[in-house]
Amino acid sequence: MADLENRCLYLCTPDRPDLEQFVEACIAGGVDVVQLRDKDLEARALLDRARLVRRVCQHHGVPFILNDRPDLALEAEADGVHVGQDDVPPSLCRRILGPDAIIGLSTHAPNDLDNAFEEPVDYLSAGPVSQTPTKPGRAGTGLRYLTYVVERAKTPWCVTGGVTPESVPMMAAAGARRFVAVRYLTEAEDPTAAAKSLRAAIDKALKSVSR
Repeated sequence: MADLENRCLYLCTPDRPDLEQFVEACIAGGVDVVQLRDKDLEARALLDRARLVRRVCQHHGVPFILNDRPDLALEAEADGVHVGQDDVPPSLCRRILGPDAIIGLSTHAPNDLDNAFEEPVDYLSAGPVSQTPTKPGRAGTGLRYLTYVVERAKTPWCVTGGVTPESVPMMAAAGARRFVAVRYLTEAEDPTAAAKSLRAAIDKALKSVSR
């Protein structure tokens, strides 16, 4: 299993026409975990795209996570799968993918986090801190939820929702050490430059809070 402890910039991306080049560009800028999350692709198409991203990530030694589908993650030889509160349970993901796979679980509230303690997960996500179009209808948790996660989490965790160079210092001050980027990278004209800017902000913030 890939070590997530020292990885801090996690890209979550939907499919896109330039997917291979985009993922390459983000990794070149400092992304060190990649998740493919696409709710619209049919299984066969998603499998093909997952295999493409896995090849890129494998070449660079970056863990590749597939969203929602442990069956396709197994077939694509992904490093793991990420599921939400309404998806297949982590216990089933573990049975499908085995003991060495990375299993991630989204949490949005204290009850989600408390229930996750009983699940066979390797990391959690916490958020979205700010409301985001990628989670329609879900209100932002605010930074207060991060304080709860810091106090209670027993596994590595990543913050989601509104991660930008400007928001990173506040999130880091609240206890975040790993950051999931979506729109800041997926909407960037220059993904490598955007990733470098975000990674620099993360490195600076983490250095500041570690003093």
